[in-house]
Amino acid sequence: MILFDKIEANKEIYREQFLNAQPFPHIGIDGICDEEKLTTLYNNIPVIETASADYVFAKNKFEKSKFHELGGEFLELYNDFISDRFQEWLKFVTNEDVFVDKTFYGGGIHQGKEGSFLDMHADFNYHPLHENWYRNLNLLLYINKDWNPNYAGNLKLEDGRTGVKTEVEVPFNRLAIMHCREYTLHGYDAINFPEGTSRTSIAAYAYTLHDSNLEASRTTVWHIEKNSPIKYLLSKIWVPAVKLKSKFFKSNTAKH
Repeated sequence: MILFDKIEANKEIYREQFLNAQPFPHIGIDGICDEEKLTTLYNNIPVIETASADYVFAKNKFEKSKFHELGGEFLELYNDFISDRFQEWLKFVTNEDVFVDKTFYGGGIHQGKEGSFLDMHADFNYHPLHENWYRNLNLLLYINKDWNPNYAGNLKLEDGRTGVKTEVEVPFNRLAIMHCREYTLHGYDAINFPEGTSRTSIAAYAYTLHDSNLEASRTTVWHIEKNSPIKYLLSKIWVPAVKLKSKFFKSNTAKH
């Protein structure tokens, strides 16, 4: 599925682009997969019923982590993502000692349905099920066939330290790779996709093993502007509320 010869031949270019990108290291690589195979995958994507986010900071966002169970091209893509060949390429391009989470915890197929949005946030840093796995990179393979900029839903990036912003468009067969840090804010505005279509991606997360935690463990941290006062106040109590919930209930994410 992944065009390894192509991406390996261009790895020096990708490395330079990634490391020098602003506001923080990221890249969008077009045509990373075999077009015909990815189209077949696209045509066989089911409607996901498991909601991962449908609350004040996000809307109509659904996910299926265990997408490899669908077989065919889904399994082929899964195997490519977790292959030694891909992970060695990823290490070189990003200059990070990483491995892809084989369970795709919180990842897999992501569908943003009608009116979907995701407010700006910083992701959790240590894997909820593996306390020494540091979340280092987000990988997002966009599979929005016949995408049009008017549909909205660009990947918005902002450095929480400097306020510098940029956007990455989300067309079919583009892989976005970005650092995952406490300051690498990201999200997307409400979409306007045609009826019956979704903002669709397959997400993978790459981790680095830490002998001991180098920073305090955190959950998702929402960054809301003060011009949305109710959301802003909720964002300030969200982290302690999630910590309290976690003491009594297990995460449902691993079941998706």
